[in-house]
Amino acid sequence: MRSASPSDRAAPRSVDILIAGAGVMGAATAYWLSRHDPALSILLVERDPAFTHASSSLSASSIRQQFTTPVNIALSAFGIAFLREASSGSGHSNWSGPAIELGLTEPGYLYLATPEQEAGLRAAHEIQRANNAAVALLSRAALNERFPWLSTDGLALGSLGLSGEGWFDGPALHRALLGRARAEGTTLAAAEVTGIELDQRPGADSARVATVRLSNGEHVQCGQFVNAAGPWSGAIAAMAGIDLPVVASRRTVFVLSCPSPLAGCPLLIDPSGFWLRPEGRYLITGCPPLDVSDNLPLDPDWRELDHAAWERLARRIPSLEAMRVERAWAGYYEMNRFDHNAIIGPHPAISNFWMICGFSGHGMQHAPGAGLALSEWMLEGAPRTIDVRALGYTRLERGERLPELNVIG
Repeated sequence: MRSASPSDRAAPRSVDILIAGAGVMGAATAYWLSRHDPALSILLVERDPAFTHASSSLSASSIRQQFTTPVNIALSAFGIAFLREASSGSGHSNWSGPAIELGLTEPGYLYLATPEQEAGLRAAHEIQRANNAAVALLSRAALNERFPWLSTDGLALGSLGLSGEGWFDGPALHRALLGRARAEGTTLAAAEVTGIELDQRPGADSARVATVRLSNGEHVQCGQFVNAAGPWSGAIAAMAGIDLPVVASRRTVFVLSCPSPLAGCPLLIDPSGFWLRPEGRYLITGCPPLDVSDNLPLDPDWRELDHAAWERLARRIPSLEAMRVERAWAGYYEMNRFDHNAIIGPHPAISNFWMICGFSGHGMQHAPGAGLALSEWMLEGAPRTIDVRALGYTRLERGERLPELNVIG
């Protein structure tokens, strides 16, 4: 098997499918396309082939079933099944390679709600149960019994994922998907897409992507074009005259040490806005950003863990009064400003322009299912395994939002 990096030396002049972006979405799409049809010529174009600044490398890499949009719950259900199969190496219905060391652990997500938030949490619970997610509502007494290190002051109840929720090694998943795609013949070019040339033939109902210009001076003709550029998907779409409201939205993650262990700690989402989970012998945490400007540099915003934020953490988990901040890093959400949901599928006016972007913080967990759905849509005319058509671009043109209410941070 070829390694996930460095890239191949030169891009071919013509390919069946060109994918802009070799992060986890581009890699997953290439993986499934090559599995479905090994004869396809596929080119991944990646501006950062070492993935130093890629969202795939900087993600907190967690997975949950507790969404409020049914299609997201379906993508998560597929995602956890894929991760379990890839971790064990048993069966080859979804994962075609050897077992991956993913460090998958499933202690659940715990959403906490104040009395004012209780109705919303119960409504989300009904959606999740109706879509076969294993979740349970816990009273304050049940929370105290199950998590004695947790202060329930000011809470009404919590929602705990009982199965299929936790965290894993996202970069390892990305490397494996990319490696398998390359083993099947996918080419990886270290370059940036700098231009898209369309072909609009007289009398045709739609245009087509004809040629893609790269930063290394090469021009590549392609039969199909996939926009999997993550936070930069909006800029790629603009090259084809498409308005795509996907931007780079910075999030800071802080690494904490705590002298007292938090037995059975799930991924905790507090009503005040912070989230927290174990990471080895440490904890990691984050909160909604103070600066919501787009395309900020990838520098941690240390102001977000100021004295007030520290107090909020310590009020909820008293042992965190003695915590120490070890380090921090920042990564990008590929934020869809329209409705905080992914955009998957074709563009209605450019027949061979496909999109898989805008996941707004839940892309890593949905990459296996989203890549599969898009590959089926491209090769078979419709997504068969997971019906993601509700996430299509046409909802943006119609102005019909499909809001995801459970966006963390």
